[in-house]
Amino acid sequence: MYAKNVFESIKLFHDELTAIRQDIHAHPELGFQENRTSDLVAHALTALGYAVHRGVGKTGVVGVMEGRSNTRGRSIGLRADMDALPILEQGKHGYASTRSGVMHACGHDGHTTVLLGAARYLSETRNFDGRVVLIFQPAEEGMGGSKAMLDDGLFERFPCDAIYALHNWPGLPAGVIGVNPGPMMAAADHFEIHIEGRGGHGAHAYQTNDPIVIAAQLITALQTIVSRNVPAPDSAVVTVAAVNAGNLQAMNVIPKDAHMVGTVRTFSPKVQEQVIQRMEEMVAGIAAAFQAKIEMKYHRLFPATVNTPEHAAFVAEVATELFGAENVVPNLTPSMGSEDFSIMLQERPGCYFRLGQGGAQEGCVLHSSAFDFNDAVIPVGSAMFSRLVERSMPLADAA
Repeated sequence: MYAKNVFESIKLFHDELTAIRQDIHAHPELGFQENRTSDLVAHALTALGYAVHRGVGKTGVVGVMEGRSNTRGRSIGLRADMDALPILEQGKHGYASTRSGVMHACGHDGHTTVLLGAARYLSETRNFDGRVVLIFQPAEEGMGGSKAMLDDGLFERFPCDAIYALHNWPGLPAGVIGVNPGPMMAAADHFEIHIEGRGGHGAHAYQTNDPIVIAAQLITALQTIVSRNVPAPDSAVVTVAAVNAGNLQAMNVIPKDAHMVGTVRTFSPKVQEQVIQRMEEMVAGIAAAFQAKIEMKYHRLFPATVNTPEHAAFVAEVATELFGAENVVPNLTPSMGSEDFSIMLQERPGCYFRLGQGGAQEGCVLHSSAFDFNDAVIPVGSAMFSRLVERSMPLADAA
């Protein structure tokens, strides 16, 4: 019964949280530029009595508070991302982005608000024995904000026994919690390939070493890596996302070079290494076969986001306690998207889970110019964060 009171208590200031979320939405900021958002977060945490630390990972903010007691010296970290995306918003609501070409198209405005909701509840009740560390992270959208915070000594300065993060998920009904005891998001790598051939006249192709033909062969070969090398129970994606060669106005000119870029997504380091090896072999083999020079640059960006099984089970248990088993998906299918919370999970055990927000059927999907966070689920996320803290570090009379 007490767990239900957590949710009901947070609902009492739902309107205030909604106003905060919509204010952040109207003033989006790109990675490492979240100055206004950081100010808002820092002022809110200070008013709630948290010890506030700014500039962790450039524009990151960390808030720390002890519970009614701290007899065992435990500490739990809760993380929310704050940055927006370089997308022109198409939404017509009254709190649409006031900054042309920048919008909260991934719901980080909602994540920040959810954690502020938990911050308020935990400061007012302090029903835990230990320390809570609230991590407001900048630059999640491909800019390495997680690593920047770690490089600034995040876990050395603010030790955490476990860490938790959530992300809204339009593919789940509003208020449903989804989690998986293992991979949640894939590793994200990028590659660049430069093909240097020999250009010439399109009517005398035999005098050239056509980089466009070579690129076509390589693209086709790369598509066999997953289907013919990766075991069916495993997962991987190899995508050539762009090809640049020649001039659309020069219909009888064969260019001398071609460029390709793309992404690779994997869940396991073993499969990742296998894919890289096969790409290197194909590049070398096709270069030799066509007597061309092919150079590949491979960039490992973010590792896979992999939950610690026991912490994932704990999230499912807390969600069931709060909202009932019918609102919990304990074995959610992993996504081939990526998330730099993965870097924190390599340093500390923990769990990354989904907060269903619905709307996918109506086109309200992540990174869409029409996306908008569902304010109705703010108390659900805040209650999850709050109860994870209370259950992880119970007071003596509640243990």
